[in-house]
Amino acid sequence: MQVKQESSLPGLLLATGAALGFGMKAIFVKLAFPYGVSPVTLLALRMVFSVPFFLWVGLKAVDDPPGIKTMLAVVGCGLAGYYGASIFDFIGLKYISAGLERLILFTYPTLTVVASAVLHRKPLSARVLKALVLTYAGIGLAFAHDMQSFGDAEKVWIGGGFVFASAVCYAGYLLGSGPLIVKLGSSRFTAWAMLVSTVATFSHYAATEPLDTLLYQPLPVYGWAFAMAIFSTVLPVFMQSAAIRRMGAGKAAVLGTVGPVLTIFLGWSILGEPGSVWQLIGAALVLAGVWQIGKR
Repeated sequence: MQVKQESSLPGLLLATGAALGFGMKAIFVKLAFPYGVSPVTLLALRMVFSVPFFLWVGLKAVDDPPGIKTMLAVVGCGLAGYYGASIFDFIGLKYISAGLERLILFTYPTLTVVASAVLHRKPLSARVLKALVLTYAGIGLAFAHDMQSFGDAEKVWIGGGFVFASAVCYAGYLLGSGPLIVKLGSSRFTAWAMLVSTVATFSHYAATEPLDTLLYQPLPVYGWAFAMAIFSTVLPVFMQSAAIRRMGAGKAAVLGTVGPVLTIFLGWSILGEPGSVWQLIGAALVLAGVWQIGKR
């Protein structure tokens, strides 16, 4: 089953808005970390503030439950896209800049295309190979920038590895989400996938953190977690699912190229992260690779 694709201004605005929201996530995480909050606790707080919205949407659809096979697919997407991708991303942000995080995470369109080719046993086209060269050359330059700026190559590699694992998880989510969005509707699918992620997040939190840490965080941590829940979770996930339904995952991903650029500039202006010409060149190469993937 294919995702219905429409060329429309609403789809463009939804995809762009989702990219801006997701681009802010790394900034909110970085602003919260100086107060000593752990990645899993911050992720749990994000879910505390966002889950009422998803629960409301999800409960509205319980009178029309899907089959077991479909629900298992939803569980897989929720674990990969909103739990696995998020926890790896949050851990990675402890080690690398917000700008590098967003560039590595933005390899997911290339990963999605490569995984799809492997699953369908199709050779990679010259266009895709060109996109891979551009994307990973850009990542290499961004890595070099962080290593020079932060002076700890081991931490950059550790953080980059975690964020790349996040990109792999998100690519898996995209591969599975298209048919489910068509079958269930964007709002219902998104709500159920987020509820699955919430259960996984709180299970992880309960197994690794003292249960009272959610109650004794500095006030700014709650503020940044709330902002992340609304502006980088609730709004963009619904907007992205709706955009995928209107224009397909490929075009939605291409429009998301504004996200990494926004994150880099916000990292400079808000977080005071060092910038360089090499970082900008790396970003340009990554975005050029993504555009190659999105061309038809």
